[in-house]
Amino acid sequence: MEFNFKIKADREFIEREIEVFKASERRRLMLTGEDYYFGRHDILYRSRTVIGENGELEPVYNLPDNKAVDNQYRKLVNQKTNYLLGRPLTFRTDDSGYYEYLSKVFDRRFMRLMKNICKDAYNHGISWIYPCFKDGRICFKRMNGYEMIPGWRDFEHTELDYAIRVYEVVDYSKANEREQIVEKIEVFDEGGIHYFELDNKGRLVGVAPYHAAYISTGDNEFCWGRIPLVAFKRDSDECPLIGCVKSLQDGLNLILSNFLNAMEEDPRNTLLVLVNYDGDNLGEFRRNLAAYGAVKVRSIDGAAGDLKTLKVEVNAENYRTVIAIFKKAIIENGMGFDAKDSRLNGSSNQMNIQSMYSDVDLDANETETEFQASLSDLMWFVNRNFDASVPLHTADVEFIFNRDMMMNEGAVIDNCVKSLGILSRETVIANHPWVDDVMGELRAVDS
Repeated sequence: MEFNFKIKADREFIEREIEVFKASERRRLMLTGEDYYFGRHDILYRSRTVIGENGELEPVYNLPDNKAVDNQYRKLVNQKTNYLLGRPLTFRTDDSGYYEYLSKVFDRRFMRLMKNICKDAYNHGISWIYPCFKDGRICFKRMNGYEMIPGWRDFEHTELDYAIRVYEVVDYSKANEREQIVEKIEVFDEGGIHYFELDNKGRLVGVAPYHAAYISTGDNEFCWGRIPLVAFKRDSDECPLIGCVKSLQDGLNLILSNFLNAMEEDPRNTLLVLVNYDGDNLGEFRRNLAAYGAVKVRSIDGAAGDLKTLKVEVNAENYRTVIAIFKKAIIENGMGFDAKDSRLNGSSNQMNIQSMYSDVDLDANETETEFQASLSDLMWFVNRNFDASVPLHTADVEFIFNRDMMMNEGAVIDNCVKSLGILSRETVIANHPWVDDVMGELRAVDS
């Protein structure tokens, strides 16, 4: 199988790229973000340890070993995603025919896709949309950031020279029809997609159909003229959110787990001081204490046996304070907001609400800047139509992110009413809290 890449890449180059990517810190952080979002935190793999005879930590199995996960990271990702795209993305154009066309392209399924893309961008730092044609209309597929190896042409990471997708599938067609994980490789260039698998030595093996154009209509095949992959970035550095809060999330899980361990260690809340114990070893003493709630002591050489206690109290307030510190630090470092903020007590004005949202709003500004540029790139594919009966559209389109901020609706509506005659009706209606479809609302008002 011969390669025909613009950059004259060969098998060894692709194999080396895959090997480096799999071992990279960048991909590890992407997978960590994915794991932490779904509750697979490091605390779940921890074993309780004690100091051994040689002063080194040793695992111990007869003590409570709680592994509590308070998933503040997932809450943070959902909070940011719903703030930016919890309400449907809207668009504005002066061409009514173009608006109707785009309404069919950017339907409810696309809005759901964008919300998932945003979530992936926070978890992976970057997510991908693959535009393609199905049943005569353009559609979009979502691709995970940890599967994609982009080959950028420029330092700013705005143009692709090639891209490699690495993903796993379960294959039952191999020997004895037993479940087997197969690594699939797709290499994208301007001429189409090349298909491979990785063998157990990390070498590329070509598989059918070997090569395909991006678009097939009947007996005809087409390529876009550029690689149909659009990157949606969390920020310009493509950094996963987990990198900002992982140590804090781990600390919160650890404190919670240690608190549960301390509360469950009932026999150890009291230090026992034995004098002339009537038994062979401490293991037998612990068993008798657990089984009967009593132990036997004796007198030796006139010294009476005794059992004394030293009480050890678990101060829940200390744990509560540290847990509150960790939760606040996660919100601040992750640039989220606290829905239980004291500024919401009583009748909150809009300034207090905006102050509470200031951090998440700043972070959303950067993400929206990246997404606006990506949507502009996506429009290049939307405007290319391979159906000659549909005209090519070139009108300008403005995308509007309707951020889902808590608001004092009465004050906002009052300001909209006062702005009539100063601002256009379209601007006033677009800022009204009850309006989702601006063009539809304008038509309804005029009818």
